[in-house]
Amino acid sequence: MSLIDISNLTFAYDGSYDNIFTNVSFQIDTDWKLGFCGRNGRGKTTFLNLLMGRYEYRGSITASVSFEYFPFAVGDPAQNTQDILAAIAPDAQVWQILMELSKLSVGEDSLYRPFSTLSNGERTKALLAGLFLRENSFLLIDEPTNHLDMAARENVARYLSGKTGYILVSHDRAFLDGCVNHILSINRANIEIQNGNFSSWFRNKQMRDDFELAANEKLKKDIQRLESSARQSSQWADKVESSKMGKGAAATRKKGHTSIDTMAYNAEKSRRMQQRRKNLKRRQQSAIDEKSTLLKNIEVAEPLKIRSLTYHASRLLSAENLTVSYDGREVFRELSFSLEQGDRLALQGGNGSGKSSIIKLICGEDIPHTGVIIIGSRLIISYVPQDA
Repeated sequence: MSLIDISNLTFAYDGSYDNIFTNVSFQIDTDWKLGFCGRNGRGKTTFLNLLMGRYEYRGSITASVSFEYFPFAVGDPAQNTQDILAAIAPDAQVWQILMELSKLSVGEDSLYRPFSTLSNGERTKALLAGLFLRENSFLLIDEPTNHLDMAARENVARYLSGKTGYILVSHDRAFLDGCVNHILSINRANIEIQNGNFSSWFRNKQMRDDFELAANEKLKKDIQRLESSARQSSQWADKVESSKMGKGAAATRKKGHTSIDTMAYNAEKSRRMQQRRKNLKRRQQSAIDEKSTLLKNIEVAEPLKIRSLTYHASRLLSAENLTVSYDGREVFRELSFSLEQGDRLALQGGNGSGKSSIIKLICGEDIPHTGVIIIGSRLIISYVPQDA
């Protein structure tokens, strides 16, 4: 066990007036399985790049381990997978590589195929296996689930749960729960580390948020009450102050009171009113200051609404007995479905089952197939690919 020590870390991109990190300090145990979470743009990938030494920064980062970044850049994807993994982990034996791949449900034949012929999910698994075979390395794993289906995500989560010494960035809560034992969170106002998985961290955050929201509502009512009391005290103080001289003093003389005694009484009453006004003002300011310390880590997001264009017909598209084949191998066969206005249709299946092929057919790409796919006339289709 050793520590990665981050001390007074300050970083901003060139040309930016706002720091991504300002005097940040914390420690990471190299035996942790650390989940890294935070809103987009908070600096998760930036922090990983700082650990890799890719940017200049102020402060210090000290560690006795070397950092390895995933996704790993493959120089020549035309090489066999075995050669690529041998370059990543030169001290690993073939049997060790095969053992790691078997844990990830990657077949032995993948070693002897060009890396470019592997599916995106197989590439992810192969590179993770190779990186974990490197000695004295601490892995920085950035969004490994981008190309994994549900079964593969569960498989990789089980694999990572048996490893130690990594930081994992992911927006998949179930995936994080399956393989981490600490959470590093970049919040709006601070950075915190907690023991446990994502769900336990999130429950704690919700409890803190609920407490702060309740405290904030109470303080708002206190401030309103103090403002009302302050206005009333101010009016009373002004009224008493005016009675010391002028019309108030003249009125008391007409009633036969001793002018000196009355003025002394009014002066003391005015002093007390003024003191009460000052006390109320101090209490009000104290409540405002306390309120300003709340809600700094409450996340606020506007609802995202995507409205489709109107279309003249109820049916948008349909497929009848659709079969897709590559090099004589059927990916799927005799698939039939339809999509009506207002439908939200999910395509679910393992890697290589033809989900992307269906999308590409709908977009008009020339995919080898039999059967019929019917697209509505003058239908405008928007497409976001996996690698946008």
